[in-house]
Amino acid sequence: MKFIFPQNYNFKNKLFGMIDYSTAFVNVVWYAIVFIVLHSLISDWTVKIFVFIVLCFPLLLFSFAGFHGENIVYVFYYLFRYVRKQKLFFYK
Repeated sequence: MKFIFPQNYNFKNKLFGMIDYSTAFVNVVWYAIVFIVLHSLISDWTVKIFVFIVLCFPLLLFSFAGFHGENIVYVFYYLFRYVRKQKLFFYK
């Protein structure tokens, strides 16, 4: 069976067909940082689990749901640029 893809088709590799690899990498790094900080500061396991879920679940939701298919790395980049130079976007 032969499939014909148009030339303007944007083919992106995704992990499990749902999440970009760069987004998955950002998620894993964030989860590791949160885990290391919680492991060193808090001794009670229930508090660790609760704080870990509170800090990591919103990022996971944004990774799957996304902003209309936009990569979360680009979203953070645009947010950082806006915070740094608000007048630039205001005057354009």
